[in-house]
Amino acid sequence: MSEDRAGQRLDNFLLGQLKGAPRSLVYKLVRSGQVRVNGGRAKAERKLEAGDEVRVPPLRVAEEGEKAMPPAAYMARLEAAIVFEDARLLALNKPSGVASHGGSGISFGAIETLRALRPGQTLELVHRLDRDTSGLLIIAKKRSALTELQALMREGDSEEGRGIAKRYLTLLVGRLPDGVMTVDAPLHVGLRQGGERHVQVRPEGKPSLSHFRVLERRGGHSYCEVRIETGRTHQIRVHAQHLGHPVAGDDKYGEEAVNKRLRDQVGLRRLFLHAASLEFALDGGQTPYVLNAPLAPELAEVLERLG
Repeated sequence: MSEDRAGQRLDNFLLGQLKGAPRSLVYKLVRSGQVRVNGGRAKAERKLEAGDEVRVPPLRVAEEGEKAMPPAAYMARLEAAIVFEDARLLALNKPSGVASHGGSGISFGAIETLRALRPGQTLELVHRLDRDTSGLLIIAKKRSALTELQALMREGDSEEGRGIAKRYLTLLVGRLPDGVMTVDAPLHVGLRQGGERHVQVRPEGKPSLSHFRVLERRGGHSYCEVRIETGRTHQIRVHAQHLGHPVAGDDKYGEEAVNKRLRDQVGLRRLFLHAASLEFALDGGQTPYVLNAPLAPELAEVLERLG
């Protein structure tokens, strides 16, 4: 394996090499031991080193011309959602309902659609957003940018520094007290039947830190800015539930009766959670980026109707 791939996870390496192969097939090959690294079995999360020999069983992957393409309207919608681009990265204002990547019955996520739009380019997801959350999703166009951005993401999960400053906008059910409310509560990811992820505040979970600040009161609810210092699965949704003020429209951790009332009265048909801005610096802190994604129109309309 070449040096520029050193440090890459085995699963990401395989997905890059076996373009067109379904993710589920790639993971199945790794789990069943058909993929060998230096002659031995390896886990999907194994970090590869320069000189490693990766053996993959013969696969027939669909040719470029015969690959199914995302619907044209869907591709146009995602192209219109690009809010920033330079030589190293691309930022998408991901619509709610669009998965970050395909899998579990989803043929085309954001990354597959962007690759279909830019067939000659190397595009890699830097991080993920929940399918129901709208807002900023960063895609790296160069391996060096991917490596540096992922290192910054990890830094945010350590005590060294925040790495990437992440700001979200959300509507929480009920009246959250004024001022900043900080939730420092460890989160544990469990699996329910059917493989669905369900996250809970548990002592054995990973350290997780969120800061909630009320921007406005709307119809008895609290429109808030949330800054998160860690990036755990469903972090804001579970921390909001932990406060006793779940995210409006959250069908997993929220209040069913309130969600139904908001749907009927003001037309809220989705999770009210939006990744609004990301701030970070590349080149070892020399090149600052401040990326913003305007609030999704359907959420702005809900705020208007709440008065």
